[in-house]
Amino acid sequence: MADDKVRRSDDEWRATLDPETFRITRQHGTERAFTGRYWDTKTPGTYRCACCGTPLFGSSTKYDSGSGWPSFWQPLDPAVIREQRDTSLGMIRVEALCARCDAHLGHVFEDGPAPTGLRYCINSASLELDPE
Repeated sequence: MADDKVRRSDDEWRATLDPETFRITRQHGTERAFTGRYWDTKTPGTYRCACCGTPLFGSSTKYDSGSGWPSFWQPLDPAVIREQRDTSLGMIRVEALCARCDAHLGHVFEDGPAPTGLRYCINSASLELDPE
């Protein structure tokens, strides 16, 4: 994954992303619960990074967590997600980032379903769905 790392300046990202996607993916923002375009989507397909196009999640691992954000119990490949400690908002969380372009995707929690027990809680604005 490191061989094809995508590196762009903020100005370059601003030129290619809509303002909401830039705010969320490049400035570590979040969308309000139950407002993103994919929180309730049942369409089969592959969810890609909205910034660099890397395939991140398959619809077969998407589930309704009740959180109001698209939730997945595992990525397509563990190497496509980079995790880092996030201490913003006065709490300790695990931030999920695209390993290829460092886009902020959302957070990972340990309250998901079997078989992983994980909940990748992802902002819709950080994703693009390629329907099957």
